[in-house]
Amino acid sequence: MTPLNRFLACMLTLTLSPLASSAGETELKIVTTTGMIKDVVQQVAGDRATVTCIMGEGVDPHLYQPTSADVRKVLGADMVFANGLKLEGRMTEVFEKSRTMGNEVVVITDRIDKSTCLESPDYPGEHDPHVWHDVTMWASGISIIVEELSRIDPDGAEIYKENGEAYADRLNALHGYITWVIGTIPREQRVLITAHDAFGYFGRIYGIEVLGVQGITTESEAGISDINTMVDFIVDRKISAVFIESSVSERNVQALIEGASSRGHEVKVGGMLYSDSMGAPGTWEGTYEGMIEHNVNLMAASLGGTVPEGGFRGARTHAAEGS
Repeated sequence: MTPLNRFLACMLTLTLSPLASSAGETELKIVTTTGMIKDVVQQVAGDRATVTCIMGEGVDPHLYQPTSADVRKVLGADMVFANGLKLEGRMTEVFEKSRTMGNEVVVITDRIDKSTCLESPDYPGEHDPHVWHDVTMWASGISIIVEELSRIDPDGAEIYKENGEAYADRLNALHGYITWVIGTIPREQRVLITAHDAFGYFGRIYGIEVLGVQGITTESEAGISDINTMVDFIVDRKISAVFIESSVSERNVQALIEGASSRGHEVKVGGMLYSDSMGAPGTWEGTYEGMIEHNVNLMAASLGGTVPEGGFRGARTHAAEGS
């Protein structure tokens, strides 16, 4: 029996109080796997829930190994929200044990129409889990969160509904902003090359060609032939910038730059994108909207596009002030 299994077996002997019997408690205890999920849940829940995220800034969810503290959080929560599509593959066992105890684990992508999901080029028959990079797909999860929170906290249902609608409006505005900004990048430079293939949904909806050195999961390894093929592409297409990611080693991206340089083509690092995790808590990039805006502005600035003064955040602030 592994250490994790032993810990889970021990936890199964404990009796956790259900929400309904928690007299006097004014807040739900919600746990999410990623920061992107935490942000949308917090936006919907407002001050009716304390939302805790397991995987924080700079964490690669593909490789994340749950700790004993994570298990305690999951088993002690009123509800857990996960991404699914094998993004948190190493937490599957924890979720299964939690369900056997009657605890709620909501997998958001379970309710997304799978016909809209991209298939993994590395694992035929499996879907790309990086759905949050399509803002419209991510916004479709708001109704799921509203429904589930309302089910365990009926008194807050109207609040959840209002918060969800307000947040959906903001994400709709963000979608429009992205569409415009990406459209300003010259078509021949509208190519996004990153450390791993996390931006497929982004590329599909916003019209930019996406290539990753590694596949959709960072558990895959890029070989010499993969690097050489990508270098050929960069040189042939005269690509001006490639991008590193906050949660993935930049080693392979640096290999692309060196390979292109050896063939007489200079390509720069366009900057660091947030792919599988958000920025630091308490910062704009530590929110879903800020994470996405950061990425879009960086792409445009590095690939010859236009970033409006103040960006999306500035426009949102002016709107809130009634300007």
